[in-house]
Amino acid sequence: MAPPTFMGLSGRPLSLMVSAVATTGFVLFGYDQGVMSGIITAPAFNNMFEATRGNATMQGTVTAIYEIGCLMGAMFILGVGDLLGRRRAMIMGGIIMIFGVIIQVCAQVGADPLAQFIVGRVVMGVGNGINTSTIPTYQAECSKTSNRGLLICIEGGVIAFGTVVAYWIDYGASYGPDDLVWRFPIALQIIFALVISIPMFFLPESPRWLLSHDRVEDADKVISALRGYELDSDETALERTLILDSLRASGGFGQKSTPIKALFTGGKTQHFRRMMLGASSQLMQQIGGCNAVIYYFPILFEKSIGQTHQMSLLLGGINMIVYAIFATVSWFVIERVGRRRLFLYGTLGQCLSMVLVFSCLIPGNEMAARGAAVGLFTYIASFGATWLPLPWLYPAEVNPIKTRAKANAVSTCTNWLFNFLVVMVTPIMVANISWGTYLFFASVNACFLPIIWFFYPETARRSLEEIDIIFAKGHVENISYVRAAEELPFLNPEEIETYAMRYGLIDTISHVRGEKTRDPRDEEEKPTTDQNNSSSNSNIVDEHGVESGLGDGINTIERADRD
Repeated sequence: MAPPTFMGLSGRPLSLMVSAVATTGFVLFGYDQGVMSGIITAPAFNNMFEATRGNATMQGTVTAIYEIGCLMGAMFILGVGDLLGRRRAMIMGGIIMIFGVIIQVCAQVGADPLAQFIVGRVVMGVGNGINTSTIPTYQAECSKTSNRGLLICIEGGVIAFGTVVAYWIDYGASYGPDDLVWRFPIALQIIFALVISIPMFFLPESPRWLLSHDRVEDADKVISALRGYELDSDETALERTLILDSLRASGGFGQKSTPIKALFTGGKTQHFRRMMLGASSQLMQQIGGCNAVIYYFPILFEKSIGQTHQMSLLLGGINMIVYAIFATVSWFVIERVGRRRLFLYGTLGQCLSMVLVFSCLIPGNEMAARGAAVGLFTYIASFGATWLPLPWLYPAEVNPIKTRAKANAVSTCTNWLFNFLVVMVTPIMVANISWGTYLFFASVNACFLPIIWFFYPETARRSLEEIDIIFAKGHVENISYVRAAEELPFLNPEEIETYAMRYGLIDTISHVRGEKTRDPRDEEEKPTTDQNNSSSNSNIVDEHGVESGLGDGINTIERADRD
């Protein structure tokens, strides 16, 4: 029997289509990060929106107000994301972004165009906030363990490609008529939004979301289609069972929406700690200075280094090419080097780059300022290879299935809140304290190193269910979670259940060696048998035909390991 299909695809082709749509969402995210940098100080834009001419505060407001919309979109997902589902949320996000773009490009002189433009920026931000809160979760829940890190890193990395496109579109449009200078770069975003929304009508929902809503048959169809399995195969049943075990361990099975208070719990599942790990990575990404460079690179060159507007745009485009090239580095090393070391390497590179920038700006002459330009280039290279993709990957995989959507939304809210702060104050900081801006960012990056070293466990090459076990192990054995991740061996699917029992994440073994994985639909048909098994602590038969009670679970597990 052939596996089920979506859009006529199954297996690897279907997974690639899911990844292509998810990746487009982050290309659009990157595009909008870069598009305002080239037009906010353009004469044609300032002629239309007079209040932005030579006004650093207003320029910061018009650029940063978008982040407020993104924050609103992320908060929307925090509230209703579990009810809405990953697929419908992405469709909604794309459609909202299209409306936001239309509002912006239709601004006309004499009709308070700045207010209309700001409203359009906020509306478009809402759509992007919905997408950036949902897409990493959707990608993580549809991916295999072996390529999950790579796929989400590609998503994060293509932010740089979107920014490159925006910079060069801005540069080319700057030679056209006044309307083309700013309307065309903004209107181009509609194409990306359509590529997100239209295919999602036909692509599958996340299998983990379906199982959390007790839609077992739909989940089996999606798992089989994504992996290329037959619908009734043992492989489909095994993957479904592992997801169900993870849901039951976190108390999420059958819950249509996870309550907010679940994010603030500890114990074996460590929901609060895991939410804070994801959110702190997004916080550090933003206050490390990335958007001070990405959004305002041309302005930094004009104000700090003394270049003309056209030369600043050209150098900004070249810098973004460097950004995109280095963004691909993580694709090749993310599983080999791991998340922790990439975080540490990137932080060190960013810190030293900012030291170079402020040191070269202190003398205040043109020759020294060229060294500052080098620092900005090395900063964006370090950021692109590490901190660009990692904060989108880490929250999506470090949080458990029960709280993943809401915790990922909290992380994204953190991103947009501090994104707004940095984008808002950077022009003001550059205008008032000059090189002190870069001293501030160098100091902030230096503070990241001990936080990452002591609190960030490694998640590379781990299944989402293994990551649950890392936190249970750290809690039960009262050791650091970094150490728990180092000590836990890599587990196959059968071992995951064994270790989950050892650390109290599940109460019963779903299957024993040689026995087909139980289908939860069968359990509904045999309530008496399941109750008896539960009351007898899930007695199992070993390979010698001897029935053994699980008792506290530990002795039986150790005997199963030896067998």
